[in-house]
Amino acid sequence: MDAGARADPIGRLLPIICSFVKMKPTLVIVGRPNVGKSTLFNRLTRSRDALVADQPGLTRDRHYGHGRLGRKPYLVVDTGGFEPQAKDGIVYEMARQAEAAIAEADVLIFVVDVRTGLAPQDKVIAELLRRSGRPVLLAANKGEGMDRAVVAAEFYELGCGDPCVISSAHGEGVRELVELALAPFPDESEADDETAGPKVAIAGRPNVGKSTLVNTLLGEERVIAFDMPGTTRDAIEVPFERNGRAYTLIDTAGLRRKGRVFETIEKFSVIKTLQAVEEANVVVLMVDASQEISDQDAHIAGFIIDAGRALVVAVNKWDAVDDYHRERVRQDIARKLNFLGFARVHYVSALKGQGIAGILSSVDKAYAAAMAKLSTPKLTRVLISAVEKQTPPRHGAFRPKLRYAHQGGSNPPIIVIHGNALEHIPASYTRYLERYFLEAFKLQGTPLRIQYKTTKNPYVD
Repeated sequence: MDAGARADPIGRLLPIICSFVKMKPTLVIVGRPNVGKSTLFNRLTRSRDALVADQPGLTRDRHYGHGRLGRKPYLVVDTGGFEPQAKDGIVYEMARQAEAAIAEADVLIFVVDVRTGLAPQDKVIAELLRRSGRPVLLAANKGEGMDRAVVAAEFYELGCGDPCVISSAHGEGVRELVELALAPFPDESEADDETAGPKVAIAGRPNVGKSTLVNTLLGEERVIAFDMPGTTRDAIEVPFERNGRAYTLIDTAGLRRKGRVFETIEKFSVIKTLQAVEEANVVVLMVDASQEISDQDAHIAGFIIDAGRALVVAVNKWDAVDDYHRERVRQDIARKLNFLGFARVHYVSALKGQGIAGILSSVDKAYAAAMAKLSTPKLTRVLISAVEKQTPPRHGAFRPKLRYAHQGGSNPPIIVIHGNALEHIPASYTRYLERYFLEAFKLQGTPLRIQYKTTKNPYVD
């Protein structure tokens, strides 16, 4: 197979190379369902970010990731199974997401399955990709252990140039595919990489409007928002900029009660959501004003607190309830989510864009609080003031002595307190100290951790 001929589809990029000196090229993976697109995405990003299973239609939204080949960084986009002829339903929404990804691509990687052979749907997709005007590379996937020339022969009919026979599961031929895709683009140094800014995860129960909020904040239909619980299956990261500040929004799958999670795919979705919460800097907890605040909302909030993440609460569908239900919701939040007293609460309509202007402002403040740098002298003075107002209770004949404090970490802020007999301090006094430090340093939107280090007596033995 002639490598020069294989490079022909990319030749059209040469006149516009100079415009990408400061930008990463975008490689968009497209193809019909279950041909191995997400496996290839994970291979190109060297991650396990995309859910992979032997089930068609698993990926639904555009999923972005970063990769690098030598000194060439790139952005890679995974798309759902592309069915251009769909007219309605979730399959139609998936097709719209794929078409949006095609429009922003620098190079299209069209994945076909050599095991099932050329399908009629492949021809429809190939025709649409040719009309897009974007360079197309044809990746004939699942070709491990097969004669490349033989399996590639029938795919010449698609008119997308020489097929690159690969195995995304085993990595065979993938490097050559990426080299071909990136050949016209200049090298970039690590210093040119963009800073992602704070990561903001949107979490909550199914169908509370998480994807709608993401789309409203972005000003475009970036993720599928469909009136069906469980539409979002993966944790979708979306970088964007507002008022000169960079953010990364993470749309997550809804979290059901443990007893209601049956499908294997849904179990993986829950795991991805929990991982997204742990990796985020700030979490926006969404609850539904048209339903009562449930125990599941409290469980999700508890997990966010246990993970130590800064938090903003968004009560969605506020426009859909009357004054009586609004008062009930406020009372439920005060009663069932009373442990979130440090978090700001916003009453919003994600669909109509009402009240969401303050969410990012609260996110900024919560992120600043979570990453705050606290000096040792100020921490020690606040500690002394807290002890003067309320001393720790005695343990037997002795009373714990708190001597000084310093910061032990951020996101969440960790305060390390040194003294004697600190192992006998009860949990209630620790909560008192946490509230005191939060109020003293005006750290709104983030939990705070207290760690104790007891000074040992050198003459104890």
